[in-house]
Amino acid sequence: MKILFLSDGFPPASGGGAEIAAFNLARELKELGHQVYVITTVRNKSEAAELDYQGLDVFKIYANYHERWRAYLSLYNPQTINQVEKIIKQIKPDIVHIHNVHYYLSYYCLKIAKKYSRAVFLTAHDTMLFHYGKLFEFVNFNDLSIPDKFNYKITPWQQIKRFKKRYNPFRNIIIRHYLKYVDTVFSVSDVLKEALAQNGIRDTVVIHNGVNIDNWQCVDSKIEDFKKKHSLVDKKIVSFVGRLSTLKGGEKAIKAMGKVVRRVPGAILLVIGKKDSYAKEMGSLANKANVPIVFTDWLDGDELIAAYYTSNVFLTPSIYLDPFNLINIEAMAAGKPVIGTCFGGTSEIVINDETGYIVNPFNIDEMTDKIVDLLNNFQKLEQFGQNGLKRIRDNFSLEKQITKTLRWYRKYIR
Repeated sequence: MKILFLSDGFPPASGGGAEIAAFNLARELKELGHQVYVITTVRNKSEAAELDYQGLDVFKIYANYHERWRAYLSLYNPQTINQVEKIIKQIKPDIVHIHNVHYYLSYYCLKIAKKYSRAVFLTAHDTMLFHYGKLFEFVNFNDLSIPDKFNYKITPWQQIKRFKKRYNPFRNIIIRHYLKYVDTVFSVSDVLKEALAQNGIRDTVVIHNGVNIDNWQCVDSKIEDFKKKHSLVDKKIVSFVGRLSTLKGGEKAIKAMGKVVRRVPGAILLVIGKKDSYAKEMGSLANKANVPIVFTDWLDGDELIAAYYTSNVFLTPSIYLDPFNLINIEAMAAGKPVIGTCFGGTSEIVINDETGYIVNPFNIDEMTDKIVDLLNNFQKLEQFGQNGLKRIRDNFSLEKQITKTLRWYRKYIR
């Protein structure tokens, strides 16, 4: 089959969870013998080009504008649509699989895709189909329990109140119109499927992201080299990985580690993410809380895998509806336990008291206790890690994700 992926960002320039998931899927389909193409965007005109990236034919389109126009240009962006149409007409794909297009490529591309292909699929990696930002309105910041159910319904008034003049009251209506050109919408988790349904986007199909465990292997020498490079020898390492932000739980991680270091000698926080303004904020918070902290900056390839194997415990304490969080399955693929948030799809991956712990990240004392429990109990830490590795093999392999995706492709390509 000829398969075309559309994604605002794509590795190596973009390394968010959605971009990495799209890349993993595209690369694996290429390995299976399909012709795979990618249309993505760049911010500098000099970077616009067609090139080969790990066997994928990637078209980089220039698109850039001030964020204040996003509520409008994310629906129809004249910078990109003509170029997208030209490329799709040239490729004549059987399948167009759309990922994140809610910034630069724009939702109008769904209509173009339907015009020139046999089937169009869209993977919802987040709540942007009905929400202008990250969904946290359902979270009660004063409730430290783990509720059984959540109300994800978001009203126009709530969005106007939060985003003010940036909010386009016609945005969701126009997105629903463009969704009519999609044959099937995939959700990356059951929680996201429920949130979409509560906001009028029903009949989505859940296909969890997967990871290729064979690619998550590491030799001891690289682990030792990484420890020496970052002064982590003989440390008990708690890792926080990904795009650093308040909503990803960076502040909560620092607060918990401020208590952990008083109870566990040698405990240290390893932060794997871009050294941006929020990294500086985390560093300042850690300094005030006397938390030993190491920032690696963004990592990839063998060095990223070595960082995962170096770690003892992973934290994913998001305080919004984090639909999947790829860090969960990557950590478990490396045989590491995860202490993750009760908000979003993490609880579909991490099994409480078996592969890690599910916590309310606002309950700092509980999160602290769980970190200490694992750092001070090597046997449990190892067992949780092995349980997690088995769970990934059984439920979150890239092979399983590919099989489910191809089954849907073939429903329309006979």
